[in-house]
Amino acid sequence: METEITLHINGAERRLAIDTRMTLLDALRERLGLTGSKKGCDHGQCGACTVLIEGRRANACLALAVAHAGDAIVTIEGLGSAGELHPLQRAFVAFDGLQCGYCTPGQICSAAGMIEEAEAGWPSVVSEDLELPQYDLCDDEIRERMSGNLCRCAAYANIVPAIASVARRPARVSA
Repeated sequence: METEITLHINGAERRLAIDTRMTLLDALRERLGLTGSKKGCDHGQCGACTVLIEGRRANACLALAVAHAGDAIVTIEGLGSAGELHPLQRAFVAFDGLQCGYCTPGQICSAAGMIEEAEAGWPSVVSEDLELPQYDLCDDEIRERMSGNLCRCAAYANIVPAIASVARRPARVSA
């Protein structure tokens, strides 16, 4: 059964007639041509499809598009532009935080959401004090908070410092 929905993607309204069972990932890639989010495992285990929905990280392969009609959705294409990359995009380039690049869009979207979570005071498994209003993102915090995003090339040695360079900057630019 098809239904018409409006998705708010990267600041623009997009109307679609879709099957109610279509995932957000398939709507982005197949219907809207936004191919930055990747289909890795299609089971929510690798994080290659991570997008931001209402500012929170989400696996687009597990989200039904109809469930997010009206929500603000940001993909890697909406974080920056060719003329003005997002600070995390610049950091991944500067720190060589990618090899094949397949997981990179999901890693960057996840990192943007993760930094916002830490600044909002959301603890992680390795947070020492659960009552802090904001968390410093040491390497262990970054690793734990990014554990849902896998890199088959194992570029973690460069991904963590890339994220840290943005997360630890005093005047950080938000997503």
